[in-house]
Order: sequence, then C-alpha cells, then structure tokens
Amino acid sequence: MQAPTVPTFQNALDRARHVAHRLPRRLWRSLAAGALTLCLAACQQPPDWKLTDVSGHMPDLQFSLTSDSGTPITEAAFKGDITLVFFGYTNCPDVCPETMARLSQVMQQLGADAKHVRIAFISVDPHRDTPAILHAYVHAFDAEHAVGLTGSDKAIANLARRYRVAYELGKPGPDGNYEVDHSAAIYIFDGQSHIRLMATDNDSAEVLVHDLRLLVANAT
Repeated sequence: MQAPTVPTFQNALDRARHVAHRLPRRLWRSLAAGALTLCLAACQQPPDWKLTDVSGHMPDLQFSLTSDSGTPITEAAFKGDITLVFFGYTNCPDVCPETMARLSQVMQQLGADAKHVRIAFISVDPHRDTPAILHAYVHAFDAEHAVGLTGSDKAIANLARRYRVAYELGKPGPDGNYEVDHSAAIYIFDGQSHIRLMATDNDSAEVLVHDLRLLVANAT
C-alpha cells in the first residue's frame, strides 16, 4: 500500500483554484486563507528533543505532600516553573546522589534559565526521610532550586502509581537499616504542570540542558 502524502500548501491551493470558479470571490478568499492555515499546521516541526517525549502519556503534575520545611505543599507551588520530579531517598547509596549531582550540574549549566526550573525530590522512604533530613539532603546539592517532599505511606504509594514509579523496601539488616529498590527516571513537567519529557540515568547533563532550554524558550 502506498504511504499517504502530507498535504502541502501548493496542493491545497491547487485544489482551491480548481473549485474557485464555483465560489463567490469572498468565499474563495476564505478558502485560500484556510489552505494557508492547513499548510502552516502540517509543516510545523516538533521540537528537537533529545530526551523521551512522553507528552500526553501521563497525567499532569498533582500531589498533596509535606515540604522539607514541614509545611503542606501541592503542585500549585511549582506552577509557572518547569519541574523536574525524581523519586528517591536520602539513604540511597548510589543512584540518588548521582542523579542529584547531575541535576545540580544541569542547573549550573543553564545559567539564567535556571530561574525557571525547579527540582522536586520525592522520598520513597517516608519513615526515615523526615522533612528536616530531606531539607539537609536536597540543600546539599542545590539550595536554590531543589525541594524535598514527603508524606504518608499511602500518599507516596498513590503518587508513585500515578507516574508508574516502582519501589520496594528491602529487608532490614541487623542494624535495622535497609535499602529501597526504585525507578530512577526524571519526569519533566512544563509550567502548566503538563508532562513533557522523561530522562533516565543514561541521559547526560548536556542532553538535559538542551531540552530544558527548549522548554524555557517555549514558555517565555
């Protein structure tokens, strides 16, 4: 089967001219304007994303948790800013500190554009990650742009399920400590809280900076 061709402005205009003799002049002008609109819509190129485009495949940013300052917080606190959401925990031995260090590097490379970007570190270990512990942790990486979020077991579980984040508490050792296996994706929401992109631990700081600059440019 032959693949359908994308209509061009010339195709649309030729078709309009073919039927123009049957139309009043006013309707002909309207039809030509409509053809131009069709061309502009068809020829508009999507952004040159380096990350995975997940627009429309996940729900908008929405939560009701506790911030690292100990106060209730919702997604409204991030409205107007591009928000990088990462699920982790402060006792994580590798992925979490590596991810937060990479995001700190991203913020530095963004320069002035960083004022439009926030980092939301959501704990999957709410029993140990108190607001005070989260505050010290995220501020060690980025005191200006990062905020730690925690909540009840149910609130965290529901939020993780909402964004298809998997996590599981490991068996405690003799000292009572345990690790938490968890997904390592970074979810990127635009200023209207719509999901746009997803990054993994394989995506470099430079790739994140590239796409965040595109989002900032589209929002300002």
